[in-house]
Amino acid sequence: MTQLVKDVMTAGVLTLPPEASLVEAARLMRDMDVGDVLVADRDRLLGMLTDRDIAVRSVAMGHNPHIMPVRSVCTPDVLTVRPDADSSEAMRTMRDHGVRRLAVVEDDGHPVGVVSLGDLARAREPGSALAGISAAPPNNGA
Repeated sequence: MTQLVKDVMTAGVLTLPPEASLVEAARLMRDMDVGDVLVADRDRLLGMLTDRDIAVRSVAMGHNPHIMPVRSVCTPDVLTVRPDADSSEAMRTMRDHGVRRLAVVEDDGHPVGVVSLGDLARAREPGSALAGISAAPPNNGA
């Protein structure tokens, strides 16, 4: 049975404007319990920012996350997939480019979600170790 990206993706895109600070991004990720946000100017996708980007591209470099804008740290030229694409297409794109997440965008470029390696594992192989790890509650240091 064909599974479409829209059926396995995480919907309800979290976006930040390019001038938002990294602290704002980190707080949003914490509050929403996610590891990434899309950087967008209105409906135009400019990049993707992950918690790892904040740690490696900013904090580890000694930058001040209170004043550094997300546009300076996010990954530009985000790989995308359409919501009506087959999930196999998303898997191939991830494998071919060595990424764990794809922005899901409509034909007009409007972002509508993110599909992750974990999303695909839970949908395609629910008994796999990756699916189990992805479905587990986060370890918030408690």
